[in-house]
Amino acid sequence: MIAALVAVVGASLGVAGAGHLYLRRWRRAAAWFSFVVGAALVLLWLFVDPATVDLADPASVAALEPSVLPLTVTAPLFALLLLSTLDAYRLATEGSRLTDEPQCPNCGGELDPEIDFCPWCTIELEWEEPAVDSTGADSTGDDR
Repeated sequence: MIAALVAVVGASLGVAGAGHLYLRRWRRAAAWFSFVVGAALVLLWLFVDPATVDLADPASVAALEPSVLPLTVTAPLFALLLLSTLDAYRLATEGSRLTDEPQCPNCGGELDPEIDFCPWCTIELEWEEPAVDSTGADSTGDDR
């Protein structure tokens, strides 16, 4: 759920891949960011009047107000940001079901059994010891 919130905040700020960064999916975050920036450049080059902005100057492109851009530029960019957010949400919810490693009961993040707190949400954890039967073996069949 936190990944979805980070993704939504990132998308509202125009940063594709923010939720993927939170999920530590570095390549996917870089791919989303590069794809959206590349699409923005192509859309600006195709649909913005060169007389109003110098596309060769990054400062003039950065100074553009979204309200002055045509809908043919802003609508696809908002759609790509939405898709990036949905992809991060899908990865966050799917990832918790696919791993066999211990997960935090609070945030679903991966846990290190050697520490007594979640490194993602800092909740204190209590690890349960395996049950030992009367023969001295734990529930996995290993002797202690």
